[in-house]
Amino acid sequence: MRRLPFLNGIKAFEAAARGGSFAAAAEELNVTPAAISRMVRLLEDRLALPLFQRKPNGLMLTPAGRAYQAGLTPIFDALANLTAQVSALANPRVLTVGVGPTFAIRWLIPRLASFYQRAPDIDVRITTGGVAAPFADDWTCGIKLGSGVWPELAAEPLFAADLVPVCAPALAAALKTPADLKGTTLLRVAHALDDWPRWLKAAGVAHAALSGPQFEFYGQAQQAAADGIGVAMGIRPYIDDDLAAGRLTTPFALTVPKGEAWYLVYKPARRQEPAFAAFRDWLMRAAQGSDGIAQAPADG
Repeated sequence: MRRLPFLNGIKAFEAAARGGSFAAAAEELNVTPAAISRMVRLLEDRLALPLFQRKPNGLMLTPAGRAYQAGLTPIFDALANLTAQVSALANPRVLTVGVGPTFAIRWLIPRLASFYQRAPDIDVRITTGGVAAPFADDWTCGIKLGSGVWPELAAEPLFAADLVPVCAPALAAALKTPADLKGTTLLRVAHALDDWPRWLKAAGVAHAALSGPQFEFYGQAQQAAADGIGVAMGIRPYIDDDLAAGRLTTPFALTVPKGEAWYLVYKPARRQEPAFAAFRDWLMRAAQGSDGIAQAPADG
């Protein structure tokens, strides 16, 4: 017969040890700090040894407390991952994809019809928290721009994030060399203000005035460029469809790496889930079709 320890006390202790205080644990577990303190005290009584030294300026783990937390935190992490896997079985054909709004509108949504042709019984739910948003626990996977390193997440490359100026075809006719940009309205994105300086430096253009309209998202600047307001700094793969349709053109051939790439990110425990496996397989192949850097997954 298995004899389990005082689980409420263990949960309270682990949260306090990880958060550094009873208050932090109370906020995480939605109880009062006094309740956390009481549960930890009961656990210490049952173990017959102290886990914390209670000091005026905070808590300090005892040697026993450090050893206990070192073993408990991985157990709780594993339990959370196991729970997520089991919960997914309730809706085995549903997945939630976290993406930025521009990526969703400019690349993912226009291609979803081809995914539904392959897997019509899978329900894809898109949440647009933004590229910079942290990976949410209820996401099946995310598509993020970055270095490829996210703690505790698997990251598989999809596209290189190359930068190239784009504009309406009528405006491009007046741009013969990159130096002509000095007399042109340059459209900027608020969270990527270094894009234009990066490209202009590579093109050998110095002292260009960066005083044009500023937008919150790449997609807004891209639409403004298509409407003839100015020249936007395009980023792959956002611009691919507009270029193919002739709504935008690239007045110059020079492309410059942004220094980051697009990645499919997910918790490793989800890799074998049928819905995610089908989506991942389709996404990797679709990325290749958009001049991505993804390697198509092996069948099976």
